Amino acid sequence: MRATQTTTSAPVTGCVEFASLFQDPFLEEPPNTSASAPDRRRHQLLTQRAESLCHACPLQRECLYDAVVKNDVSGYVAGTTRKERMQMRRLLEVTVEPEDFDTLAGVTGRHRQVDHDEVVRLRNANPHESLEMLAQRMGCSLSTVKRHLRKARRTVDVTPIRRSTPPSLARVMAAFRTVTRTPSPARRAA
Repeated sequence: MRATQTTTSAPVTGCVEFASLFQDPFLEEPPNTSASAPDRRRHQLLTQRAESLCHACPLQRECLYDAVVKNDVSGYVAGTTRKERMQMRRLLEVTVEPEDFDTLAGVTGRHRQVDHDEVVRLRNANPHESLEMLAQRMGCSLSTVKRHLRKARRTVDVTPIRRSTPPSLARVMAAFRTVTRTPSPARRAA
């Protein structure tokens, strides 16, 4: 990601300026071992160009941290492939769940088992929404929602949620150096 200045003085990163490069199917999904030599060469050239843009970007460290610790993204991001980010997560013992866009949007299938944790999560995410509206979003009855919320109130003291502490930026950068065998990007001023 290469930073350039616009008239509003906000940096335009290389991944934004050259979006077609970062969204190219050959960069998004590397060719398999049976791919033709021209396809492998094209992938290598695209990767080299994207890598140089990422390494020149003042936001690379933050972008890498987010792509490893916070969001499960695909394609080439912050100078890494998806496979490299998965290796980094294993080294750091980090698990990142892919976003469930259907649940976030409130889309559910009919006649399916209602997940207790999903009911509680949706209620916590939408505290001002009526229970009737929540039931409608979940595709279940009002009594089902109430039953799950009662169960959550009874068990709140019994099953505390344990959250692991996310790794520091320094640990993520060390994992980056280990996996990519690349020197750490220099600390850049934002």
